[in-house]
Amino acid sequence: MTVLAVLAAALGYEWLSLRARVWNPWRGAAFTAGCAVALAGLGMHAHGAAGHMGQHLLVGMVAPLGIVLGAPVTLLLRTLPVTAGRRLTRVLRTAPVRFLISPVVALVLSAGSLVLLHLTPLLAYAMSDPFLHSALLVHFLLAGCLFAWVIAGPDPAPHRATVRTRLVVLAVAVAVHATLAQLMYAGTLVRTPGTDADRQTAATLMYYGGDLAELLLAFGVFQSGSRQVRARGGLARTGHRMARP
Repeated sequence: MTVLAVLAAALGYEWLSLRARVWNPWRGAAFTAGCAVALAGLGMHAHGAAGHMGQHLLVGMVAPLGIVLGAPVTLLLRTLPVTAGRRLTRVLRTAPVRFLISPVVALVLSAGSLVLLHLTPLLAYAMSDPFLHSALLVHFLLAGCLFAWVIAGPDPAPHRATVRTRLVVLAVAVAVHATLAQLMYAGTLVRTPGTDADRQTAATLMYYGGDLAELLLAFGVFQSGSRQVRARGGLARTGHRMARP
């Protein structure tokens, strides 16, 4: 079902981009690449802790970057009828959605669930239960998309946190991943199943793969910050021209 949902999202995005009068092809390429990585990760036959870590990196960290950089909400707002677009905007401004898109909530759902996975027997259960394993992949894909969208998404979002706040939350995520990777490598406190070599390979993947994904997110934060500054500058210049006699 998850694979079909990702395929449907990719096809729906392509259809909407064709309906849009003007759309950045790089956005479309990013979204398509993100969906392709998600499909590759979901279709992997992971074995051992290292295989599952590689799958998590693809599904929960790399794929969400491409999907979010595709700016799907912006594309949806451009192609929806005016009434439907206003309804979507109102939904984005509701209290439950505002709570969900809080950087701290997004951090807990992404990095926090990864800590829970490795500090408890949950990963061992998931490796022996296909349904639980699939449910975890869905969770990491959605949580990864939420975190990437909240931290560095190019889509307009009501009540988006400041650049400083987002960078602080991202730094916390980096610290959580690095600490967990070091604990895994040392075999301390973690309940990650497998041999020492397998566990250490998984820790190495988390350490370096996570750093790369988070570095790209940091770049996205600065890009979104610069867009906000340019937008405010444009509004200020417009207001200045309108105020001139």
